[in-house]
Amino acid sequence: MSDAPARPAATGTPAPPRPGAVVAVLAFSGIVVSLMQTLVIPIVGQLPQYLDAPASDTAWAVTATLLAAAVATPVVGRLGDMYGKRRMLLLSMTMLVIGSVVAGLSDSLVPVIVGRALQGLSSGVIPLGISILRDELPAERLGSATAMISASLGVGGALGLPAAALIADNLDWHALFWTSAALGVVALVMVAFLVPESKVRTGGRFDVVGSAGMAAGLVCLLLAISKGGDWGWSSGTTLGLSAAAVVVLVAWGLFELRVDQPLVDLRSTARPQVLVTNLASVAIGFSMFSMSLVVPQLLQLPERTGYGLGQSLLAAGLVMAPSGLVMMALAPVSALVSRARGPKVTLMTGALVVAAGYGLNVLLMDQVWHFVLASCVIGAGIGFTYGAMPALIMGVVPASETGAANSLNTLMRSIGTSVASAVAGVVLAQMTTRFGTHALPSEGGFRTVLALGAGAALLGFAVAALVPRRSASAVEAHTVAGDAPGAAAEASRA
Repeated sequence: MSDAPARPAATGTPAPPRPGAVVAVLAFSGIVVSLMQTLVIPIVGQLPQYLDAPASDTAWAVTATLLAAAVATPVVGRLGDMYGKRRMLLLSMTMLVIGSVVAGLSDSLVPVIVGRALQGLSSGVIPLGISILRDELPAERLGSATAMISASLGVGGALGLPAAALIADNLDWHALFWTSAALGVVALVMVAFLVPESKVRTGGRFDVVGSAGMAAGLVCLLLAISKGGDWGWSSGTTLGLSAAAVVVLVAWGLFELRVDQPLVDLRSTARPQVLVTNLASVAIGFSMFSMSLVVPQLLQLPERTGYGLGQSLLAAGLVMAPSGLVMMALAPVSALVSRARGPKVTLMTGALVVAAGYGLNVLLMDQVWHFVLASCVIGAGIGFTYGAMPALIMGVVPASETGAANSLNTLMRSIGTSVASAVAGVVLAQMTTRFGTHALPSEGGFRTVLALGAGAALLGFAVAALVPRRSASAVEAHTVAGDAPGAAAEASRA
């Protein structure tokens, strides 16, 4: 993000397609990318056998995607603001296809990790899509469309697990990546033909040094979080990476404040509405991922444990699938609440619903339908929060900075999910029960993680309550200035 004035793209481009088609294509692209994130979960346990490598090494098939996504998302967002969001969207989908093909052709560890890292580079698709909507849609349609695109993240994640399990159970494991490649090609073609290029550009020069510094700091931070449980939280590697992350990110922040055209305009992100929303996003990201860590394990543990339900991975995925559909179904409701009461109220409401869903799950853990009910309630709350966060961000940042601002918000959610994974890992490793020769996470451990998910949602509610309200006159002034959602598109059509 930078203070450079926005400039229109070259004229002479064809008239954009109908808004409904643009929203549908962007939502489908978001689902394809979020499907990629759950792609290898059904085969994580078998990867050491498939790739002839130790489990500690094959775990990088998941970690590489996380790191690549964390680094790529804010960089691609900034490049989208500078050179065109549709262009970066096409590049991101291309990376997904290439990564899927590389992994699909592989039978050894390194190419699979490379392929998964390339897939992770596509994670900027959803914030880019939201930014395109702001530029192309009229203001009255932006709220519902943004909520729909945001919900695509949950839909893909919820549907991806049963779909991947079904493929893994009936076909060769390479078919997972070929399916991802095929879906990526479809999305790529649809974007190329149906999504217009954004009319808003910042221009300027790309901040190479800032990008390298942010990448180094994020890699150190997320490696310490995601691998600390394996290396030991007090090990020299974990502590060294944590210290390096602090030093590098502080130095990066000081550099970004001094450079003329920074990768991330920290002064803009320090605006109260943006800063508080991003802090709430970390807590919401934590609460969202807690369900994904607990529910599949509880459903698959043997019934003889006394609390496991003995379900297959496919069945566990099908239990969670309705939550994604609930997110999509409630996207218009989320938009209506935001329009009537403001996105702050929507975010706070969603956080309370998520907390209620976790509280329900703490009490009800004995039947399959208990988990279906709880996951749907949690999904409803997540749908509300994910629709509200980009609306809050776009309410105060200029249209020329939308891509970078939304991408940074997505990164904050990703950090929350990474912390959730680390914390849940520690809790479940410490709170165990022995069954024969095996130590399994105890029922109390699972309830503790669910309670932490509820606590994180309540923290998100408390932080969201601090988001400053914007008066109607302020919103109107923002619209007149050309920074409101849809203003750029309307101006370009005039």
